[in-house]
Amino acid sequence: MNLLLDTHVALWAITDSPRLPPKARELIASPKTNVWISTASIWEIAIKHSLGRGDMPISAQDALRYFLESGYRQLPIETEHAVAVEDLPAHHNDPFDRILVAQALVEPMRLMTHDALVALYSDTVIKI
Repeated sequence: MNLLLDTHVALWAITDSPRLPPKARELIASPKTNVWISTASIWEIAIKHSLGRGDMPISAQDALRYFLESGYRQLPIETEHAVAVEDLPAHHNDPFDRILVAQALVEPMRLMTHDALVALYSDTVIKI
């Protein structure tokens, strides 16, 4: 399975946060799962970390290094992903979440999130 992690889930995974449920840990660690991190997540971390937001305590550079060390694959933002955002219903206004949904739908991949609004987009979204 190709599994795209939303930004917070990815950060919880690399920091072994107790906020990451055991079922999510199992799926991420499964040898049958290819875990992906979007360029959008690195961009989101960079912006929020540079603003000094408490929910982004790690720099984008460090996050990327940890993601790569964990064996996560990188998903670039392609033109098709950007175009697909236009057709998404207005469930969520956050541009980072919207591009992640578009990427998951276009590729296709399963998207793992903790955000109930993101889960409204598709039954392929895994809400934890």
